[in-house]
Amino acid sequence: MTSPDADGFRLTVLNPGGRDQEQQFHDLRAPGEGAHPPINFHAFAACTRGAFHFSPRRAVAENTPVLLLLRSDFRASERALSELKKQGRTVAVSLKETGLHQIAQQLRDRAKLSRFMKIVAEADGCIATTPEAAEIYQRVRTKRDPATVTFIPTPYPVEDQRWNFSLPANEQSGIFIGTREWDVPSRNHFAALLVARQLCEATGEPVSVVNLDGHKGCRLLDELQFPRGKLRLIEKRKSYPDYLRDVARHRILLQLDRSCVPGQVAGDALLCRIPCVGGDSAIERIAFAKTCSEGRTITEIASIALDLLKNADLRAAVVAESQESALERLSFRAVRSQLSKFFCQLKGG
Repeated sequence: MTSPDADGFRLTVLNPGGRDQEQQFHDLRAPGEGAHPPINFHAFAACTRGAFHFSPRRAVAENTPVLLLLRSDFRASERALSELKKQGRTVAVSLKETGLHQIAQQLRDRAKLSRFMKIVAEADGCIATTPEAAEIYQRVRTKRDPATVTFIPTPYPVEDQRWNFSLPANEQSGIFIGTREWDVPSRNHFAALLVARQLCEATGEPVSVVNLDGHKGCRLLDELQFPRGKLRLIEKRKSYPDYLRDVARHRILLQLDRSCVPGQVAGDALLCRIPCVGGDSAIERIAFAKTCSEGRTITEIASIALDLLKNADLRAAVVAESQESALERLSFRAVRSQLSKFFCQLKGG
């Protein structure tokens, strides 16, 4: 598909029965503008100047191809697919929650599994935001053309300078912990905190961690006995721009997440222009290939993090490489082209 066609492509993302406010993305808003930031599945609508809806009727009225999200018990998604197909729309589907632990949790119910198998088989195609999810869709659609399933990472507006939250190196200090869930085994939050404590003791760098668990979370953190005055807690939810400003004040973002998620934490690091170390999300494997967890032990990740904390030039090199990879594969421009080509192929098929 030629560039003009890609530039003119619009996509409607439908989250049937969801709670997110409906939103038109006729242009990319600056940080803080609009009902929802252009991240995660909203980013697919935003990068194509499309729309995000929870009403199938309004999605039909957009007269564009549709990315249908599968959520809750999948009943609303099943009804929406039927309605969209009756109206002649080209429809690709995706689970809204696509970490491996999230997929397992959703599909352990027989009725939901049955609906999932039916929806995935009947849709025109599937868009996976992780390579692992793509493999699952492929195995469900064994009787369909393999080209009707694709992995497309969630995009980030790295090419728009309004979304550049970077700070000068002399204004950065410390480690930001990218995870916050103690009770999800694959997040490895406890292990990440132990590594951060070790790095703090070795370098004197402070550590910031999001704690939304109140006194329970504080008691758990107290048990880790971080050096006095070196642990900073973020205990209130913030707007996305304010959160990014917090992240950007740090030298590195550290996590040990093994959930195979799309990678919002790594996307946040891209917008903040800081290295993301230690996770295995789709975005990390693309943009932070030299610092992600793929093929590396926790000890190796800790060593990488230590080198980055000590060496500003090394941090700058990792950031430069991540931005180059992001512009090529994760930017709004790049993902719009991928979406355009995929839906053109589905329509042609």
